[in-house]
Amino acid sequence: MGSKKVVNNYGSFDVTFVKGKGSTCYDINGKKYIDFLAGIAVNCLGHNFKPLVKAVSKQAKKQIHICNYFVSDVGVQYATELLAKTGFDAVYFGNSGAEGNEAAIKLARKYGWENGGEKRRVIYTLESSFHGRTLATLTATGQDKFHPACFAPYVDGFKTIKPNDWEAIKTAFDDTTAALLIECVQGEGGVNIVDSDWAKAAADAARAAGAIVMADEVQTGFGRTGTLLASDALGFNPDVVSFAKGAAGGVPFGGILIRGKAASVFKAGDHQSTFGGNPLACAAGLVVLHELEKPGFLESVTEKGEYIRKEIAGFGSKVVGEIRGKGLMIGVDMINGAKALDVEKKLLEKGLLTSTAGANTLRLVPPLNISYKEINEGLAILKNVLLSF
Repeated sequence: MGSKKVVNNYGSFDVTFVKGKGSTCYDINGKKYIDFLAGIAVNCLGHNFKPLVKAVSKQAKKQIHICNYFVSDVGVQYATELLAKTGFDAVYFGNSGAEGNEAAIKLARKYGWENGGEKRRVIYTLESSFHGRTLATLTATGQDKFHPACFAPYVDGFKTIKPNDWEAIKTAFDDTTAALLIECVQGEGGVNIVDSDWAKAAADAARAAGAIVMADEVQTGFGRTGTLLASDALGFNPDVVSFAKGAAGGVPFGGILIRGKAASVFKAGDHQSTFGGNPLACAAGLVVLHELEKPGFLESVTEKGEYIRKEIAGFGSKVVGEIRGKGLMIGVDMINGAKALDVEKKLLEKGLLTSTAGANTLRLVPPLNISYKEINEGLAILKNVLLSF
């Protein structure tokens, strides 16, 4: 298998995929798999989505990449539409979620420096959060298991606060705080839901202390939770939003949206990306934006998520534990001592692609346009496997 020729820092399964259509994938042996993973929430429009294929092919014939000394026509169009739809003032383009969060961290540090000097450098994140694999984003991640000693020393200036803890926000922020970074739904941490009232109160407290407020929407953005941005539903009006994953339907794309007092922080040379926002990615991004704005599309994400959670709850309390989620971002707790990774492996064997979110939680993030036929096929596999544990 090809995986044996690649550095095994992913612990990849011994399956080689060759094609996909809709929310179904096929391996090198022709075996069929229902996709409840979507490349970890990346393939938001599934596989071989004709408008996306057409747009990428057309753009590839025109121009794939230019450096950021210049702008492209499709880049200007995408930025204009993205800002109009999200209500932000400016956008920075990168390639990944970690890069988006790195940009947000650098912006927050510079903002703190300009509005409080050297002491205003602390960035608060939430316990159980996940923000990326670079040294800074690993440090920002609120889970000790992502901080092994072998990667030390870590970047200083980060603190965590417990989500939905009302007492904590009364004393957390002061004149050393540069920013509060909220992961709207904690994907890697267990698909944990952040309370809207708490998020607004925490944001108010951080702003009262002179800090800016940022949202990590790497996984929750672009319709994943049933709204264009998850922070729209939470209502805390972030100054900065990081994004990636589903932004371009599978083409690497990421960045940050910026508004208000955060919009003027970056100056030429502060932060750059060679590949970020290239014409190919922007052409793909436009397709995603146009699909999401179609009447009923985002509502269908909410409806499908509710349907999946209801069906899984119907398996019974002897089969599954707590079920959490928003839209098509769902976490299912295992019971009877079953390990989520063992369940994931068994599901793969039976033809269902899933992921884990910690040792005890199975994570389901299917394409946003998954059909009910594919949903039901996947649920049947899921039920049979869970009954076997």
